[in-house]
Amino acid sequence: MVMDVHGRDLRYFAAVAEELHFTRAAERLFVSQPALSKQIRMLERQLGAPLFERDRKGVRLTSVGAALLPHACQVLAAWDAAREAVEVTKARQRTTLLVGMSTSPGRGGLLPAIRSRFTDAHPDATVKLRQITWEDSTAGLSDASSDLAFVWLPLPDPDRYTWVVVAEEPRLVALSQEHPLAAREAVDFADLLDEPFLALPESAGVLREYWLALDARGGRPPRIGAEIASTDETYEALVDGRGVCLLASGNAPLIALGGVVTRPVRGISPSQLALAWRADDHRPLVRDYAHACRQATGQP
Repeated sequence: MVMDVHGRDLRYFAAVAEELHFTRAAERLFVSQPALSKQIRMLERQLGAPLFERDRKGVRLTSVGAALLPHACQVLAAWDAAREAVEVTKARQRTTLLVGMSTSPGRGGLLPAIRSRFTDAHPDATVKLRQITWEDSTAGLSDASSDLAFVWLPLPDPDRYTWVVVAEEPRLVALSQEHPLAAREAVDFADLLDEPFLALPESAGVLREYWLALDARGGRPPRIGAEIASTDETYEALVDGRGVCLLASGNAPLIALGGVVTRPVRGISPSQLALAWRADDHRPLVRDYAHACRQATGQP
């Protein structure tokens, strides 16, 4: 026999079993005594046996009721524990911010400066940083896996997001130290037009186009030497001579290691690193983290 017994029925049963008095149990449960009696009768019909004996002397458990009671208490205790775990998790989520990043925003102690200001306003909140692959140019904002994110502009679907620029840096070119242009102190972008470029994955969309500097090519399509999705992949491709790539000056130390050099590029705009969030997200934690970022960068 398949039975679908509700937790409410077990809670009503346990209260009567503990009180051995329908009126007191009803008062404890904040229900009427007739309603309680009706639910107990329905439970007895489901189980196919009486749970209580009622006479002038009072209320007593039947043998079936006595057998059910410890299991009912276990189920109720487990459910109470589950509800508490859910509430704790929900509360933790309300006080936890997930901040995505596709590259380190650690420019001049930016993260500690934001954290200290944010913690002053929300001492119990937790900020978790998430490293996102370069395949997602929104660093988790588009699928809501991040609450805020440090991203490079431009963003796809810009109307979906609000942002504050935290750094503006010249774009450099990274190339193998064996490359003929490596001997120059600076490079004109026109001299790079025929070079094979390392490109972000196609899923990066407008950001891929930006780091290929399509706006400065006069309509000439870029040559793609390889696709890259991480700093390690970029370094290996540069050392192998599979192409050159543009990067923000603040990221040069991550790439300019043995066998790779970076040079200033004339003729292209500087890059912009921003803290972004979804435009329709008005939660206080998000708002206040953005405010702390503005404070840390000296913006109104």
